[in-house]
Amino acid sequence: MMLRSIELVLPDAAGAAGFLAGTWGMALAGEQHGTFYLRGSGRIPYLIALEDGAERFVRSTTFTCNDEELARLEERTVAAGLAWTATRSADPGGGERIVVELPEGEALRFLKGTAEAEPLLGRDLPVKLTHVVLNSAEAERSGRIMEAALGFNISDRTKAMVFLSCNRSHHSIAFTQAGFPSLNHIALEMEDIDAVMRGIGRMRDHSMSPAWGPGRHGPGANVFAYFVTPFGAVLEFSTALEELPDDHRVGGPEDWTWPPNRNDHWGLSNKDTARLSAAERSFRIGA
Repeated sequence: MMLRSIELVLPDAAGAAGFLAGTWGMALAGEQHGTFYLRGSGRIPYLIALEDGAERFVRSTTFTCNDEELARLEERTVAAGLAWTATRSADPGGGERIVVELPEGEALRFLKGTAEAEPLLGRDLPVKLTHVVLNSAEAERSGRIMEAALGFNISDRTKAMVFLSCNRSHHSIAFTQAGFPSLNHIALEMEDIDAVMRGIGRMRDHSMSPAWGPGRHGPGANVFAYFVTPFGAVLEFSTALEELPDDHRVGGPEDWTWPPNRNDHWGLSNKDTARLSAAERSFRIGA
């Protein structure tokens, strides 16, 4: 199983797509009936979909699976009593199977039979969508449901977050204890640290400074830089996310403590908590 894409609804989808393709560094994969698709350098047809709508919300987060994974997923979902519907994707790459709705309204698509695209050249294109973080009214409950009902594995915990993996990557999705469900941020994997730093430079060329970063996280150990986009979402340049070893031990809050005035391994930057917190309320969960 792997994380493929996230689908958002928002006013002025064309303007948001223009920012992602013109400033952030993604490539426009196409437009269908008012939905714009942005991609990276790999074979995934798109990483972010932007659908024109009156309000901002997360339509779905999409994973791709094989037949065996889907069979286990469907059995677990039924046993857990989670709501799900059959679906056939009309987005680039197609695919079909199910959409599972979590208790707080998060729609997770699990697809098989998806098509690939020809890779693109470009050292500043993102490689893939590396993870999605969602705010939650009950992050621990959401994490446990993902583990018990959907077959994900909890890989780490902090005081406020639960991280979940669906393959060797440290996390593909995570939940933050916020008291409400919404989109926290979207993380795009870059080729290397230089690509992250060039991305920061590109944002500065457009008078945009990081809301947090550059830095290196504790859980996952990835390099990061967060920006609040003009269309409201928080996006992260990321690279070098940890691959889980066979003997991985699930971390807890006691493993991730920092000295005063530091909140990551490097301690190079301050975190603009007020700006991030406001933006993290921008995209609610569900229609």
